[in-house]
Amino acid sequence: MQNRYDDAEAAPFEGDPLALRAYTSRLLGAEPGLVLHGGGNTSVKVRTTDFYGDEVELLYIKGSGHDLKTIGKNGFAPVRMAPLLRLAERASLSDTDMVRELRAAMTEPDAPRPSIETIPHALFPFPWVDHTHADAVVAVSNTPDGTARLRSLYGERVILVPYVMPGFVLSHAVRDALAGRDLAAVEGMILEHHGVITWGETAKESYSRMIALVSDAERYLAAEGANERIARAVPGDDVVGLAALRRAVGRAFGGAVVARLDHRMESAGFASRDDAAAIATRGPVTPDHVIRTKRVPVVLAAGGDADEAVAAYVEDYRAYFGRNDDGANTQLDPAPRWALWQGHGVVAFGASAKDADITADIARHTAVCIQQAEALGGWTPLGERELFEMEYWELEQAKLKKGGAKAPLAGHVALVTGAASGIGAACVTRLREMGCAVAALDIDRGIAARFEGRDVIGIPCDVTDSEQVTAAIEACVRAFGGLDLLVSNAGTFPPSAPIAELDDRRWRATLDLNLDAHHRVLRAAIPYLSRGFDPAVVFVASKNVAAPGAGVAAYSVAKAGMTQLARVAAIELAEQGVRVNLVHPDAVFDTGLWDETKIASRAASYGLTAEVYKTRNLLHREVRSADVANVVARLLSPEWHATTGAQVPIDGGNVRVI
Repeated sequence: MQNRYDDAEAAPFEGDPLALRAYTSRLLGAEPGLVLHGGGNTSVKVRTTDFYGDEVELLYIKGSGHDLKTIGKNGFAPVRMAPLLRLAERASLSDTDMVRELRAAMTEPDAPRPSIETIPHALFPFPWVDHTHADAVVAVSNTPDGTARLRSLYGERVILVPYVMPGFVLSHAVRDALAGRDLAAVEGMILEHHGVITWGETAKESYSRMIALVSDAERYLAAEGANERIARAVPGDDVVGLAALRRAVGRAFGGAVVARLDHRMESAGFASRDDAAAIATRGPVTPDHVIRTKRVPVVLAAGGDADEAVAAYVEDYRAYFGRNDDGANTQLDPAPRWALWQGHGVVAFGASAKDADITADIARHTAVCIQQAEALGGWTPLGERELFEMEYWELEQAKLKKGGAKAPLAGHVALVTGAASGIGAACVTRLREMGCAVAALDIDRGIAARFEGRDVIGIPCDVTDSEQVTAAIEACVRAFGGLDLLVSNAGTFPPSAPIAELDDRRWRATLDLNLDAHHRVLRAAIPYLSRGFDPAVVFVASKNVAAPGAGVAAYSVAKAGMTQLARVAAIELAEQGVRVNLVHPDAVFDTGLWDETKIASRAASYGLTAEVYKTRNLLHREVRSADVANVVARLLSPEWHATTGAQVPIDGGNVRVI
């Protein structure tokens, strides 16, 4: 592990301890082998004056919910040291009461909630304290003789503290471990099965000690041949099987989930080890991970039945809860958060793409730690009881009782064609706002970079090509685990021409994109929609279906044919629970089909201004892409679970249609 402290980079922060604290925190956060997604804590003690001008010592500690990888000055909570030291001397204190007292000791009420490990940080008689969950150290710790190995590795350079729960009990464990110790020759503290703490008189000293201690553990693992035991294998490819696994997990979860498949050779190798089911189901790397990963993954054999595997997992989880619950807890959902899919890789699940990605990262590091520890004599994490106490920690139960609004389409996966601009782009944006993960398809190759975020993937695709359509839908399933919602939108509005002048090429090209392509997309999507959650399809048709105009025969015929396709699909797919509806927009001018010059020309041909032309409907309102997207998203949502085969005009009111 490299020491990334740069004196030149740090120089601008030297006069600002909090800015320097944020700088070295980001250095730690940049190392996934140290902290993952909000894990770890850093702090700095400063002397300042309060509102009344009195001198006060403050502990600035990472706020709950902030990530060391990106933290800035506003990510730290200022807490008075005096109350913290008094709290540490109390004989007992519930974690709920501790959190309240920590909040009361803050000097800025709008700052983030202080870390649950605030009191231990206060106990170190040094201004700078760093705490990480270093993979290499925990891998050594999680072995049958982990304590002896750690002592052999570090000697008296570190203080070893047997595992205790985070929270107030950890405060006492740290207090007792520090009592009477001469820290002059001590570089850090190792909380067994949990992590590493270092400290220093300067930010550089504390950070450098962390890097040195973890590097020692990494070299130890390498010397013991642990890295050579990381298995690798060529993964299989089964997108339908992935969709089936996602569906089974989602049913246990109680709703749609995003599934992230990690099919790197290392992940496929771990999942395919002969002993994978035995070693991966002993427990997580650190108890903190159980909140994200649950105690163990579900194991699915190659070619196995996902429903049976998940059902067995659910039964085992309920038994685990029953063995350990004292009647005071509310059982969490029994769904697994990750899976070992033998022959394929590791799959992570979450209520959103972000949640699934966090679990996927933890699972990736877990796989390495397990195999390294196994090479040292056997993966030996904490026991079931300790993990249950962490999973059902009173602070986590309090969060559960508070609940919170869930996005209406959280965990759902949508695919939108013609997504680079106009109605398609607006649909992508609205569906993401409603909680969807979205695959955005367009013939424009710029679609790959059109949207940003872990919940969206842009896929270049010519929907008139069946092979490209199939490949794009499979890419969607590989990215998010399945497909629930389809917006079939891609199309074109060709130049006007009377039937007498409409040649075969233009006729055929218009029908190929505006009709045939929608059949191709729907046909390729059905195997996944039938395995989806609240599956629904919306076709974007046109006002021209009900009220065609001269000069647009090919367009009108194609949209009418699409309408019939959708109506038949509504009939055929109802037994599979798939709803199919249509929208008929008109005069939507903020799309790639129109520009100001074209709008002005068309308006002039009617003797109108551009503004009047855009609002020539009964409501005198301009219809925008976002208006269409709002209706599409509503039709796709479970709110409309009893509607299929419907046709909704979005035209501001058209006399000919009405």
